[in-house]
Amino acid sequence: MTQAEQPDPIPVANDEVSAATGETLSFNQPNDDQAQQIAELEAKIAELNDQFLRARAEMENVRRRAAEDVQAANKYAISRFASELLVVHDSLEMALSDTSGQFDTLKVGVDMTLKQLNSAFEKVNLVAIHPLGEKLNPHQHQAISMIEHEAEPNTVVHVMQKGYRLVDRVLRPAMVVVSKGRA
Repeated sequence: MTQAEQPDPIPVANDEVSAATGETLSFNQPNDDQAQQIAELEAKIAELNDQFLRARAEMENVRRRAAEDVQAANKYAISRFASELLVVHDSLEMALSDTSGQFDTLKVGVDMTLKQLNSAFEKVNLVAIHPLGEKLNPHQHQAISMIEHEAEPNTVVHVMQKGYRLVDRVLRPAMVVVSKGRA
């Protein structure tokens, strides 16, 4: 059908009788069933709105608590390691307060303190990098010089300073001297 062939819509007034049912249609005043449905729907809308607001508030609370937890974790992450170092600190203070003048006693005390420090390092997965005899690894070693040596080229022949790795991240590369082979 073209637009010219379509019939004109029939206007219907609010209080006009419907041709099919013979009832009076009233859009201004709802009947009792419609009023009850409207009240039920409004109550359902209010309930859903309340649930939405509560869920939104709960989500904000969860987000805030998670942010606080992250902040606390960042702030106090080192506390476990720090508590391990307190024992080392106490031992060093005791060594400095020793007035006996006995070198052997001082050496034993320093050795015990070093063992305590190594134990603290182990507990937090802080591992020394001591690559003597290994191939140079630029991710873990820093070559500061090369010398002629009978070892294969780029082999660590001397460790100037140990490196350290925390779990799988290098904190400080080992400073090494590598061989450049025989000429």
